[in-house]
Amino acid sequence: MGKSSKFYVVWEGRQPGIYQTWAEAKAQIDSHPGARYKSFETMSLAELAYKSGPPAFSPKSAQKSKGSSSSSLFEKEKIIANSIAVDAACSGNPGDMEYRCVETISKKEIFHQGPFPDGTNNIGEFLALVHALALLEKKERFDLIIYTDSVTAMGWVKKGKANTKLEKTKRNAPIFDLIERAEQWLKTHAVKNKIVKWDTVNWGEIPADFGRK
Repeated sequence: MGKSSKFYVVWEGRQPGIYQTWAEAKAQIDSHPGARYKSFETMSLAELAYKSGPPAFSPKSAQKSKGSSSSSLFEKEKIIANSIAVDAACSGNPGDMEYRCVETISKKEIFHQGPFPDGTNNIGEFLALVHALALLEKKERFDLIIYTDSVTAMGWVKKGKANTKLEKTKRNAPIFDLIERAEQWLKTHAVKNKIVKWDTVNWGEIPADFGRK
């Protein structure tokens, strides 16, 4: 196989630098939290990009190659570092449910609630989002983006109500108390943080994932 004509810039990885093969670049970014990288057609563009850094460099001349197999390898550069991520897990439906929030890049846990008996994953995702919104408002961190992989939870937050069909019982009464508190918070507070859908297809599992799939 001939030598690649592309040059790979790694801004954030095990060993930042410019690499002439994808294999070399990939070794620096695999499983590295917050990896930032991109391919360029020429060494001069790569050197300029490396010196400028990922946020500053976006020249019109650095166009994506049509049909390039490497173009899909750099989707992670779209992940916003100034963010947090939430997720929920449920053993059964209903089942023991828990949810948590982490820093997107470091994966440092910010909060973890549960497990609660007889819950659902959608409820957990919803509670995690509202919990994160309330926490960021309290800390006045409106600059942070919240990532979630649940379209359902995003819709519930937008409507201000958890549209669950789960029946309330003595066992899951604490969950419904949390739902009521979350809905009340949404009624009395404006959502000031941007909520973004995590791109699982291109980025892998959300950083807050419980790893039970």
